[in-house]
Amino acid sequence: MRRIIIDCDPSPDDAVAILVALASPGELNVLAVTTVAGNVPVSLTAKNARKALELAKRMATPVYAGSTAPLVRTLVTAEHVHGRTGFDGYELPEPTMGLAQGFAPDAIVDLVMQRKRGEVTLCCLAPLTNIALALAKEPRLATHLKEIVLMGGAFSEGGNITPAAEFNIFVDPEAAARVLECGAPITMIPLDCTHQALTTKARLEKLRAFGTPVAEAFYHLLKFNKIFDEQKYGWEGGPLHDAAVVAYLLAPEIFSGRKVHVAVECASPLTLGMTVVDWWGVTGKPANVQFLRDINADRYFDLVIERLGRL
Repeated sequence: MRRIIIDCDPSPDDAVAILVALASPGELNVLAVTTVAGNVPVSLTAKNARKALELAKRMATPVYAGSTAPLVRTLVTAEHVHGRTGFDGYELPEPTMGLAQGFAPDAIVDLVMQRKRGEVTLCCLAPLTNIALALAKEPRLATHLKEIVLMGGAFSEGGNITPAAEFNIFVDPEAAARVLECGAPITMIPLDCTHQALTTKARLEKLRAFGTPVAEAFYHLLKFNKIFDEQKYGWEGGPLHDAAVVAYLLAPEIFSGRKVHVAVECASPLTLGMTVVDWWGVTGKPANVQFLRDINADRYFDLVIERLGRL
């Protein structure tokens, strides 16, 4: 049983990750969901997380709201991809469950530090502001964690918000730099990996065939959510990014990569938020990240769809 905290900015991708984790109680214990400003402002990401939990009838999982803005920059959001609410494409009821009391970075510190060293994994699906704030509050946090697994960055795939940067890293590059330098074991799942995992029509229809409220809602949410990528890239479907973090915990054998040094550009206007991946070890700097470049997409979707079908 791996204890996890899911830090996210829910669009449908994040919500799929949350629900796959909650559908795997024999393997994962979700201590909390923490939300941050990213795809949409934090008021909406906190609402969307609770909408997903209520849809799946998993309201016992606490949701904490976190930072409203990056550490030092103005917030950049992605309504052009996810719609005004971040959950456009299917109308879900307003949540009735309340937010847990407290600030998400404080909750992260408390939930990790009150347990034995190496018990808690942070699953990071969003800009890393909450994690950087938690590390600043409790410097021992990095060495107390089991692992940080994050979706973010890119290498040869280029960026999806600028030519050089992936969205999660670009929104708060200073936070990302602090997290990558913190000393905790880190696994990074970049665009190079997630762009191989597309929500094709056949995969979405397989999900819808379960006939449950969760399956029907996420059929429509993902179908709408991937229109932007389909039009941008000319693909049949869009990448299911964030659920890869949870899938890695459940089935690491479907991923491959190597340990490398990764740094984040925080100064250049041209390459702000770029993850500089030393794939060939030319800098001589010690590896700080397990960087996963490949995924077995069929096995990934089989896992995700099967778990969603349990709810």
